[in-house]
Amino acid sequence: MLNSLSGRFLILTVVFVMLAEVLIFVPSIARFRQDFLQNRLERSQIASLALLADDMLATELEAELLANAGVYNIVLRRDEMRQLMLSSPIPEPIGHTYDLRDAGPWPLMRDALKRFFIARNEVIRVIGEPVKGAGSLIEVTMDSAPLRMAMIDYGIRILILSLVISVITAFFLFLAVRATLVRPIKGVVDYMQRYASAPEDVRGIINPNAGVTELREAEEALKMLQTQLTQALRQRERLAQLGGAVAKVSHDLRNILTSAQLFTDRIEKSEDPLVRRMAPKLVNSITRAVSLCESTLAFGRAEEPAPMLTMLRVRSVVEDVAASERLAQVGVGVEILNKVPNDLTARADPEQLFRVVMNLVRNARQALEATGKPGVVTVTGRETDHDWLIEVSDTGPGLLPKARENLFTPFQGGVRKGGSGLGLAISAELVRGHGGELLLKDSSSSGTTFEIRLPKGERTF
Repeated sequence: MLNSLSGRFLILTVVFVMLAEVLIFVPSIARFRQDFLQNRLERSQIASLALLADDMLATELEAELLANAGVYNIVLRRDEMRQLMLSSPIPEPIGHTYDLRDAGPWPLMRDALKRFFIARNEVIRVIGEPVKGAGSLIEVTMDSAPLRMAMIDYGIRILILSLVISVITAFFLFLAVRATLVRPIKGVVDYMQRYASAPEDVRGIINPNAGVTELREAEEALKMLQTQLTQALRQRERLAQLGGAVAKVSHDLRNILTSAQLFTDRIEKSEDPLVRRMAPKLVNSITRAVSLCESTLAFGRAEEPAPMLTMLRVRSVVEDVAASERLAQVGVGVEILNKVPNDLTARADPEQLFRVVMNLVRNARQALEATGKPGVVTVTGRETDHDWLIEVSDTGPGLLPKARENLFTPFQGGVRKGGSGLGLAISAELVRGHGGELLLKDSSSSGTTFEIRLPKGERTF
């Protein structure tokens, strides 16, 4: 109970109310002391009026008047004359004198606190102004014990009243906190627990309805998080299912391509010059297809083969890509230019670099074919002190904004209509395996340029 939010609010409310009462208590007790002393002065003035009415009062009557006023002596100044009106023996010398005329708040509070904490009784003198203009000054002597007892009694009553006020206030605040904060927070926690038990069930997604602004913002943020997570889980499930299907297809396709390799020897023996010239390219294509199937099977096991890094001529890899893509062209003519310098060598995996460049060139070629107009795909290469750079650019229409937002995300970053976006996602992963980076360097109405960055240096930790 006390560790709950509402329980702590209850305790804090009681503490703060009592603290406020303490701050109020000091001026209150000072005011009570002033009223108490002023009352004694007024009673003493009334007692002195009896003496003014009759100069000869019996000793017993004087003692009764003094006892009724609660004082030992009464001095009244009238007509510039100081007169001892009533008197009785003082048991001890006067300990303190208090002048209530024009007393400021700070002296009153200081004197009240001193008197409140002085336990012993002493005789005090109190000076004030008579009421109704009955003189210029009235002075009495009295014991301090009745004053202190009255102040203690008043303080106890103030304390009890403060406790009652704090308990009542805390109770209503407790109810208000439970209704406005605790209950909505528990509702959020219940939604979180329900969602955690079945994240795929959309019924567990919270429906924001809190009236408090901060809680409403928290509920909306939770709803957004739950919605995104549910979509991600569904996407992950679909990817897992697709991965299983691709692995099965790749397995069967690998067997088919392996069988196709057996027929290439006979094709190479053909007397047709064109067939003899195209046979090596066919062999290389089938070899790469088999390698791709094997890599796909490894990807289905949630692992991409580590690149086998070696120094290679970049122009040769690009030429193989260009030759394959020229054969795959349909419709309008798309020119593929290999402008990589002959002497440019880079450290990379030949097959993986071929896949990356082929994906980029193929995307560019298909984008140009979709426009129905001729175009040019250009591959260039250069090196800096730290990297080898390969750029693939085209003269196509550029990428759509949606494609740019999720460019390297599977099934979301397709650069052409009907594309899955897997090519760029796989290419980016392969380049990262080299320690490099695949970037969209530029995309506008005049064309698109991708850049492959392969680092020269070794990885440092």
